[in-house]
Amino acid sequence: MLASQVLAPTLRDDPANADVVSHRLLLRAGFIRQLGSGLFTWLPLGLRVVQNVEAIVREELNRTGAQEVLMPVVQPAEIWQESGRWDAMGPELLRIIDRHARDYCFSPTHEEVVTDVLRQTMESYRDLPLSVYQINTKFRDEIRPRFGLMRAREFIMKDGYSFHLDDESLDVTYRAMHDAYAAILDRIGLRYRSVQADSGMMGGSDSEEFHVLADSGEDLIAYSPNSGYGANVERAEALSNGERPAPKESLTRVETPNAKTIEGVSKLLGIPPTRCVKTLMVHGTDSLIALILRGDHQLNEIKAAHLDGVIAPLRFASDEEISKSLNVDPGSIGPVELGVPYIVDRSADVLSDFVCGANENGFHLTGVNWLRDTPQGRVEDLRNVEPGDQSPDGSGPLAFARGIEVGHIFKLGRKYTESMNVTVQMPDGDDLYPTMGCYGLGVSRLVAAVVEQCHDEKGILWPKAVAPAMLHIVTINQQRSTAVEQAASNLYIECQREGIEVLWDDREERPGVKFNDAELIGIPYRVTIGDRGLKQGTFEFQHERSESIDVRPDDVISRLVAS
Repeated sequence: MLASQVLAPTLRDDPANADVVSHRLLLRAGFIRQLGSGLFTWLPLGLRVVQNVEAIVREELNRTGAQEVLMPVVQPAEIWQESGRWDAMGPELLRIIDRHARDYCFSPTHEEVVTDVLRQTMESYRDLPLSVYQINTKFRDEIRPRFGLMRAREFIMKDGYSFHLDDESLDVTYRAMHDAYAAILDRIGLRYRSVQADSGMMGGSDSEEFHVLADSGEDLIAYSPNSGYGANVERAEALSNGERPAPKESLTRVETPNAKTIEGVSKLLGIPPTRCVKTLMVHGTDSLIALILRGDHQLNEIKAAHLDGVIAPLRFASDEEISKSLNVDPGSIGPVELGVPYIVDRSADVLSDFVCGANENGFHLTGVNWLRDTPQGRVEDLRNVEPGDQSPDGSGPLAFARGIEVGHIFKLGRKYTESMNVTVQMPDGDDLYPTMGCYGLGVSRLVAAVVEQCHDEKGILWPKAVAPAMLHIVTINQQRSTAVEQAASNLYIECQREGIEVLWDDREERPGVKFNDAELIGIPYRVTIGDRGLKQGTFEFQHERSESIDVRPDDVISRLVAS
């Protein structure tokens, strides 16, 4: 590539409204341009990175035996109505109408399409297992697109799907996909964690996310530094804190005027929030249900929504609904003689002599104890994990890090094959609904995640596996020196002959401009060619931001090949 011919317009200053490093640097280095909210054009250098990522993804997926397909981006409403997701998806699903007034959507994912492919092509158990994938454009109408490529509306994604006769077969492919994703991230050279996760709108059972570690990550993950345990905080199991002590206090009703929060009650009574419990009212399938947590803990809404008897998605009761059902205002609710079912978090269950609402406006109870003063109730894991919590696998305290979710694998079960009536015939003549797996990897988000982890104050530091080129040739005063131009041309041609991708900055620009652009673009190796070095028979050779060294022109190719 000749810089004078490449569409790579660099910017001197940070663009407005670019909040994260990847958005800022990809714009400044000329890799992308923004068309609209959450919509981006990939320019030549950026597209090279995307294609390098895709090549790694294809190689690792093909090793698992998965077959590449390409499915339509625009999908008819009928198949989404069959699965029940046409209405369940909500406004993130971009709905469109064609000239014949038929409903379609712009694909956010392809579970319905690939299931329809199966029912059109597969009839016998002999056709399974089957594993397919595609690299395609997706669209999700994010309410607030942000962080550039990390939360875009239109994006490039690798999505894969597998069909199986039984769960044992699904387990084999699920582990193969897990290993393939790990191999992809290892080959790129990223620091990452795979963690247990919630399946969300996809449904299904087991689910794991792959997070590239970066301070800008939207997700908080909990992991054990001493083992392989890791989980998104939505899924991380919170253990109880020890055994419940024996009661020492008597139940006492105290007046607490205007104290309607844990902070207010704690301050009024001169006790820490850890000695209080808070009661949150949500909608259940038959009535309101109370969720009871220790005063300093936060409810994990994802965990709560998965509980039997609780309506999903989680719906909190309004003040009016609480007053009508319990005859008490929020802020004075507690488990003693509550009158509705309640579920107690593990850490609240081991409290003794605690404080709670008295179910009477302006009053609380102190010295409350389970079993003695109120039934123990149903005990579940309701809260977010926090610093100091122990890992569920017994390996020690949890650590926390922020991560960018780049991959997610699911065991979908029979959610789609049953809803869309897809069966294969078994040897005994009976029909069977295949069980499914789903495996997503955000290609464009992965490019952004690489930049978030691989940069410094000067620009991007592309890993060699995905860089837009391996070598950046910078010439000094090329237009005034035939020797400089000839030396650069010789190196450029030799790199092409050896299959080494190279960018030659042959522009009529000042050296400072060229060096700033080279550091901004972040190609792994740089050779600087000028008259001063040529007089000594050397080029200036540099790897990333290391100190440059003088090398003989004949040594450049061998150094690159050996890297």
